[in-house]
Amino acid sequence: MHRSVIGPALIVLGLVAALLGWLLLRRSGPAWRVGRLLAAAPERSLQEATAIADRGEAAYVRLHGRIDSDEEFPDENGRPLVYRRRRLQQRARSGWQTFDDERLAVPFGLSDKGQRVSIDADALGDGLVVIPRESEGVLSEVTEDALRGPRPDLPADTPVRLRVEQVSAVDHATAAGVPRRGPEGAVVLGPGLGRPLLLTDLDQDEAMRVLAGGGRGQLMVAAGLLALAPIAAVLGLVALVVGL
Repeated sequence: MHRSVIGPALIVLGLVAALLGWLLLRRSGPAWRVGRLLAAAPERSLQEATAIADRGEAAYVRLHGRIDSDEEFPDENGRPLVYRRRRLQQRARSGWQTFDDERLAVPFGLSDKGQRVSIDADALGDGLVVIPRESEGVLSEVTEDALRGPRPDLPADTPVRLRVEQVSAVDHATAAGVPRRGPEGAVVLGPGLGRPLLLTDLDQDEAMRVLAGGGRGQLMVAAGLLALAPIAAVLGLVALVVGL
C-alpha cells in the first residue's frame, strides 16, 4: 500500500467498523441497550436513592436489595410471586412477535438495612431480565382459554411460543431507574431521562447471557467492531500526522 494512503485507509476502516457494529446492535433489538444501561448505571444504596428523591434530583441509578411485598401471589408450584408476564408470540421474519400479553403484579419494592424503595411495576417491560420459561408449538395447539384477546388470523401451522417471565418474593434483585417521591410519599424507582426501568434477579454476567440469548455471537462481533473503530481512527490520525 502506498504510504500516503495508510492514514486515510485506517480512518475509513474505523468508520466502517463503527457503522457495522452499530447496525449489528440495532438488529439485536432492545437487549443491547438494556445490557449497556444495566452495566453502566452508577450503583447507589437505597439510602442514597432516598436522598436523591428528596432533593428532587433526576439521576438514573442502579440499586440492589431484597424483594419486599405484603401481597404475594402463588405460581402453579406455590412459589410466591410479585410479578408475572405471560406472552404468546408468533414467529416472524424479524423474530418473535407478541400477539397476546398478560401481566399480573402486586406492589413491591427493594429493601435493605431498614430502607425501602418501591418499584413502578406498571413500567416494567423489556427492562425485565430474568430466566424465562418457554415452550414452542403451533397456533392450532393454543386453546381458547389460553388467550386473553382475540385469536390472530394466521395459518394453523404458524410457529408460536409461550414465554413466561416472573419475579419471586424470595429473591434479591438489582434495579435501575430514577428514584422519585410518589403521590403517597414513598420513594418509587421508575423510568426517566429517556431510559427504561430495569429489574433483574440475576447477577450481571448471567443477565448479560440472558440478554444475548441466541444472538450472543452477533453481540460479541458488534462489541469487537465498536472496540476496533476508535483504535483504527486514532492510528489513522497518527499516520496522517507523521506523514504515512
